[in-house]
Amino acid sequence: MKILFGFFIVISILFLVTFQSGMTGGLEVHFFDVGQGDAILIRTPANQNIIIDGGPDNSFMAKLGQALPFYDKTIDLMILTHPHDDHIFGLVEVLKRYQVNQVLYTGVLHPTQAYLDWLSIIKEKEIPLRIALAGQEFVFDEVKLKIIYPFKDFTNQKVENLNNTSIVTQLIYSDVKVLFTGDLEFEAEEGIIQSSIINPQSLVLKSGHHGSGTSSSEEFLKKIMPKYAIIMAGKDNKFGHPSLRTLARYERLNTKVFRTDLNGDILLQTNGHEVLLTPARP
Repeated sequence: MKILFGFFIVISILFLVTFQSGMTGGLEVHFFDVGQGDAILIRTPANQNIIIDGGPDNSFMAKLGQALPFYDKTIDLMILTHPHDDHIFGLVEVLKRYQVNQVLYTGVLHPTQAYLDWLSIIKEKEIPLRIALAGQEFVFDEVKLKIIYPFKDFTNQKVENLNNTSIVTQLIYSDVKVLFTGDLEFEAEEGIIQSSIINPQSLVLKSGHHGSGTSSSEEFLKKIMPKYAIIMAGKDNKFGHPSLRTLARYERLNTKVFRTDLNGDILLQTNGHEVLLTPARP
């Protein structure tokens, strides 16, 4: 009886693992809780790694180490949406400890120490550095990453509002699309809304600027029509993010919201048809 019971337990576990594998396939998107900042890891079915931003401190390194196998020290693409410290700081240490194959950024001027250190390491390691422009595509086997914004080259330009230089990317895996918007605000969102050649409609949206009241306009959200939204904000942050106005917009669209300040790390898994979102704290 003990042998039969043990056999039953093993079969049950194998069935559960097989069922979950069938549900989720191989694509994972980790939205890490790093406080008041953005830090995202995309892991493709072919085990390629894409990073979008690195948070305000080195806590991203620990999160990355937990999410990736100990032997995997390769980042296939690193994206810096814009060089504010709450997006770039953690990327400096990643450059030191991982093999980064390619970097995508806007080239905008911003003379902070973290940004200068980041650029210096890229130059020292001779990592290919590419300027982001709408229309570019990066293909990782069956996964595609499309650049939606910016529409112009910001190389060596000094810009008053860095948030509106944020790189916006759309991840496409079969039927599932995920939109990442950095800290984009109303003014730049309007350009995407008015574009006749860009379709930002996506099942999942990484909410702009930590859910602030100056991002995620009603018109922009109606263009995207997300079923799920991820807000990356620090618990009890001094900015009051996310804004109640933004949360109300999502409620009117019946969009289910996940928040790192409340839910901790959020893991998205998909087989290209169905999506499973798992928060660390339900």
